[in-house]
Amino acid sequence: MTGDRPEDGADAGGAPAGTGRRALTVAVLLGLAGAGLASYAVTRTWAVELTPRAAPLPPTRTTSTGGDLLPWVTALALVALAGAGAVLATRGAVRRLVGVLLTLIGLGIAAGGGYGLVGLSDVDVGPGWPLLCLAGGLLVAAGGASTAAGGHRWPAMGARYDRSTGAARRAAPARGADGRVGGAGTAAAWDALDRGEDPTVN
Repeated sequence: MTGDRPEDGADAGGAPAGTGRRALTVAVLLGLAGAGLASYAVTRTWAVELTPRAAPLPPTRTTSTGGDLLPWVTALALVALAGAGAVLATRGAVRRLVGVLLTLIGLGIAAGGGYGLVGLSDVDVGPGWPLLCLAGGLLVAAGGASTAAGGHRWPAMGARYDRSTGAARRAAPARGADGRVGGAGTAAAWDALDRGEDPTVN
């Protein structure tokens, strides 16, 4: 029965397949962009601490990157990069779970950026890089939230290939009563040759 099977132009939830693919693409790009921004931002200098010394010596200048101050932000950004790929490789409930995890990871990265903005008051902090980390975390969280909400309705990686091969199988030429292939298509002819049959003999 055809009513139990979704059409080729629709995803598992009945929505147009093109809409699902666009949503999947946007979610993955948000995750990759956010994780990339955060990964880069934590390698930049977030803090410069000046330690005074006895005159006439100048103060000692100590610089710290975001990764030095908050090493767990670096780890979360790397996990977010892998998670963006996992969104492509999963489907259904597993993909929604990946979306929930990415949302939490993105919020953790954003929290690290927020701490860099307001929690390091005793050192000279440049706000640009922590702010970029905060923005990256929010992008990851947005992509994860989108995946958690609707990822189970998006097409899985390779779904188009599966539909194509399924359609090809359904369109395969029928055999005659003598067992020979009756179709005249090129693909059918090659298939017949592979089976040791002569497609030119009817």
